[in-house]
Amino acid sequence: MKSSAIDWSIEIKPLLKKYKNKKHPLDAANSYQWIVMVVLSAQATDSLINQLAPDFFKTYPDIKALSKADPKSLFPLISKVRNFAHKAQWLVNMAKEIKTDSNIPLDMESLVELPGIGRKSANVIRRGAKASPQGIIVDLHTIRVSNRLGIVTTDNAEKIEKQLMELLPEKEWDAGMAMSFLGREICHPEPECPICLMKKVCAYYNGEKVVSAVKKKKGSRL
Repeated sequence: MKSSAIDWSIEIKPLLKKYKNKKHPLDAANSYQWIVMVVLSAQATDSLINQLAPDFFKTYPDIKALSKADPKSLFPLISKVRNFAHKAQWLVNMAKEIKTDSNIPLDMESLVELPGIGRKSANVIRRGAKASPQGIIVDLHTIRVSNRLGIVTTDNAEKIEKQLMELLPEKEWDAGMAMSFLGREICHPEPECPICLMKKVCAYYNGEKVVSAVKKKKGSRL
């Protein structure tokens, strides 16, 4: 089946069903924790951030506490994170601006104005806070999976989000996170195509040309 002939609003439903309500790998408990952990997670693994989080939140349990911190005081808590000095400054500046947890914004426009937060991060924060979607999460896994499926025609994250938002109804906008879960569990850089529930409509599996360069996996049909 050619990707151009696929009704993705229908064919994406099994993927959405499988990962419906699945918790994000970051172990955040509230909007404050979501913002902090998402900022720290850029170019870092979720598991590392989960390891650092308990000590961080014991020291800085809320926005008010964080707003009174010197950025350098965060260094011992986040020094294992890439670009930690800049992230410490971003977090403190953000806390000074927001002041209290009750002021934490959840609308997309306000979130992306905060230091260290782009659209992907904002979408993750909103999903964690159980807010209705105003966009689609596009991380590295989503980029890989969406290209292999053939649902998009670019490897640019912002363009992928736009294309997915145009293709899918709003009620299916959790598809980005669902693709991310698929990428984490099955559609690795070396994919496990034979066990993938999306192989019937997957451009990569069915031998079609895809945008991003991806490796062949023994057992796939390429």
